[in-house]
Amino acid sequence: MTDRMRIRAEQLNELSASVMQKNGCNEAEAAIVAEVLVEADLRGIFSHGTARLKRYVDHIASGIIRPNTDPEVVFESKLAAVYDGKGGVGQRIASIAMEKTLEFAKNCGVGFCSVRNSNHYGIAGYYAERATEKGFIGISTTNTAPLVVPTYSREPVLGTNPIAISFPLNGKVFLLDMATSVVPRGKLEVYDRLSKEMPDGWAVDENGNSTNNPTVTLKALLSKLGGILPLGGPGEMFGGHKGYGLSLLVELLTAGLSQGKYSKETYSGRGEICHFFGAIDPAIFGDREEVTESLTRIVDEVVSSERADGQSKIYYHGEKEARKRQDSLQKGIELDLKTVELLDKLADKFEINRPKWEDCR
Repeated sequence: MTDRMRIRAEQLNELSASVMQKNGCNEAEAAIVAEVLVEADLRGIFSHGTARLKRYVDHIASGIIRPNTDPEVVFESKLAAVYDGKGGVGQRIASIAMEKTLEFAKNCGVGFCSVRNSNHYGIAGYYAERATEKGFIGISTTNTAPLVVPTYSREPVLGTNPIAISFPLNGKVFLLDMATSVVPRGKLEVYDRLSKEMPDGWAVDENGNSTNNPTVTLKALLSKLGGILPLGGPGEMFGGHKGYGLSLLVELLTAGLSQGKYSKETYSGRGEICHFFGAIDPAIFGDREEVTESLTRIVDEVVSSERADGQSKIYYHGEKEARKRQDSLQKGIELDLKTVELLDKLADKFEINRPKWEDCR
């Protein structure tokens, strides 16, 4: 028996939008949530795909997410703005802010927006790529719930705080989309369910000491002690302080510039997540085609460098996800059976037709 099922993107999008509308979202909110979640699944980023639907449903029920809520511009200059999301749907707020960012970039060559009082917005790379679709360099980042301990700390005060930067190249897109922590919380939960030991350098216990036991770290997080390590691991030997610096940088760009809540202060009754978006027109650096050619040449030469023994290819960032997306569009999105079960339950609960799943063969 297969452990995965396949579904067409259109079906998954329709189901996701229907679930959100059944939970009070207007058509625009439901549509952008569905689009961002399905995009994650198309690319094989299942941790941020339609498996998140139940989380959004629960957050609406508890009042963390407030459907039918429009963000408000609280400050605006010639090339930047600050939004108050008012606790609305994260994907809708982020989409509006990114469109404003692109408007600035179109008029001024660069544009920026920071956002406070929002919610989880899905994969960071989605918004960066919105800029690249217009020929711009895109920047998207967000803080999160407090899960990460600073270097030499034992208190989780930072988020996994992803950074996404996208460059338009000739015939392709360079997209760096990465967390600033070693792993996401979900990775610890998987190891906990399977009763597996974690590798060295992933997390620390309530005293700030390295641990291989995921259960210890997850329990410690409930007490707001212990947590996931910054990218690079413990201490400074392998650059853990650099990952810590990147995570703190995200807090300054998102919460700092928007005057919102940093990760330690989020999810205290409300989400209050903060985002930051940027767009840069390559044409401010010279002829657009020549700049794009320069960017493309560098990437092409890097991935054409000498490969290590046994390796068949060097990838540029975003290439694997782009290939996976194309395959998913042609053959259907493959989801694990737990996600299939979750989506079927949501369909039943909200009286929506179940998706038509196909065996993966």
